[in-house]
Amino acid sequence: MKPFGALALYAVGVFLGGALLAPWLYWLARAGAGLWPGIADEPFHRFVNRALLGLALIGLWPLLRALGVRSWADLGLVRPAGQWRRLAGGFVLGLFSLALVAALALAAGARRFDATLTFGKLAGKLGGAVLTAVVVATLEEILFRGGIFGGLRRAWDWRGALVVSSGIYALVHFFAPARHGGEVTWLSGLTLLPQMLRGFADLHALVPGFFTLAVAGVLLAWAYQRTGNLFFSIGLHAGWIFWLRSYRVLTDPTPEAGVWFWGSNRLIDGWLALGALALTGLVLTRLTRPQRESST
Repeated sequence: MKPFGALALYAVGVFLGGALLAPWLYWLARAGAGLWPGIADEPFHRFVNRALLGLALIGLWPLLRALGVRSWADLGLVRPAGQWRRLAGGFVLGLFSLALVAALALAAGARRFDATLTFGKLAGKLGGAVLTAVVVATLEEILFRGGIFGGLRRAWDWRGALVVSSGIYALVHFFAPARHGGEVTWLSGLTLLPQMLRGFADLHALVPGFFTLAVAGVLLAWAYQRTGNLFFSIGLHAGWIFWLRSYRVLTDPTPEAGVWFWGSNRLIDGWLALGALALTGLVLTRLTRPQRESST
């Protein structure tokens, strides 16, 4: 199967299948309320989210196989010996690139430190940020760069694969939370799907947020192309996620802040972050060693 067809089939299977499966999971949880009281009381939209995530994970390996992945090396996962410098270099670059944005926002008065933080709360939040950074960065790099970018460049020129995979990466981050009211029917999951697309109708969220995420995807794929494996990309991605999570904990917005320029709690949805990532690309060229340009 061609890579783009495999991706389309995967997306249809996850979203359509998840939407149709969610009501049955909801009813099953209600029927077993005595066994799972906490789960049975949860709102329907959480069952939709879990159904989507579950099918995404179940279908991941068949997708990767369809994209031509036959080994860990095909995903960009080589032996870690000798790769720790790349991993650390990527992490430091990711951390400091967004720390620059945060420092400018604080200096300009667009953000302020949260004075209510206690040491215990701060330690717990930062520990959670570390765990999230490691898990999310690893999984997303395996899927988007190792699987999707790597699969597309087997059939296309790597530059085209970089653009398309980065666009897909940006798109999936714009699905909005959805809520369901009223009785749950077997079509209820399908009614939530259009709600999840409403993020694409918010101009202030889409511009520059979409372009910032697309640039981030380009940098991550470009690092993979230049180094030949995912270690630098995982480190870079982890550095970004750790700082994004920490930024929400350490600082609060000020009422007069211009969110479109400085960004919200997400940080990367402002024009300043887009400029910082563009500068990150210049540093990345010095920290990564280019590989022979080929389709593999």
